[in-house]
Amino acid sequence: MRERFINKYLIVAKKEKESAVKSFVLRVDPEMMEAIEKWAADEFRSTNGQIQYILDQALRKAGRIKKKKETRIDNNDE
Repeated sequence: MRERFINKYLIVAKKEKESAVKSFVLRVDPEMMEAIEKWAADEFRSTNGQIQYILDQALRKAGRIKKKKETRIDNNDE
């Protein structure tokens, strides 16, 4: 029984390691959380998605991660 539990635990741990997204606890004061939740609702995102978006934009602006390539659309019809 113990061996089965250990093997199951190792499988779960391995799956968590392979995940592309890391999970962690974040403490946010109520006023800030309320603002994030409202902003998320305004942009049709989950609260988690909004926090990821805010962090992504801040990291790109600070030059900590590469900026996404902007797609340029040339309109030759005009």
